[in-house]
Amino acid sequence: MRRVPILPTIVVLVAVAIMVWLGFWQLDRLGQKEAMLARYAAAMTNPAPVAFPADGSAVESALFHRAKLDCAAPSGNWNSIAGRNARGEAGYVHLVACPVDDGRLAWLQAGWTRGPQHPDWKGGEVSGLVAPYVDHTARLIADPPVPGFEASARPDPSDIPNNHLAYAVQWFFFAGVALVIYALALRKRWRERG
Repeated sequence: MRRVPILPTIVVLVAVAIMVWLGFWQLDRLGQKEAMLARYAAAMTNPAPVAFPADGSAVESALFHRAKLDCAAPSGNWNSIAGRNARGEAGYVHLVACPVDDGRLAWLQAGWTRGPQHPDWKGGEVSGLVAPYVDHTARLIADPPVPGFEASARPDPSDIPNNHLAYAVQWFFFAGVALVIYALALRKRWRERG
């Protein structure tokens, strides 16, 4: 009589159930991500401006919308990082922190230059697109750029990875492999015990 070991079988079945649950969870995340990307794409075509987000909880709803920022007194501490201009050329985008009314700092991507040196800009009101930045904060990508800069590449929601389907397939595959390996192990055990 072929006996199935109870404890190892329970462990394998629980592991497989968890992997299948993770696969369905990734499919759910796929739907959420597709809805978010569609919302971002619609925001880019909406000309109505929104308020620049004051805190992390407001960032999500403002992303890819037009907004204005009064950067009357830029901090002077520029952050020049590799980036592209509106024509796709490589160079540097320049970010500066702007103090706003409530005492916080808001990030402004003023524009693009070929080299890391940024033009001397004294500040002013800027409009543009709200884009994600570090640690779930936002930056305003100036559109048009501030004087002395060229236009940065527009943010594109399609640049946000959406690989949840691949992750779901991967979890389902792992569950199937675990079952096949366990079945082969059982078969070997039964053959050895005759």
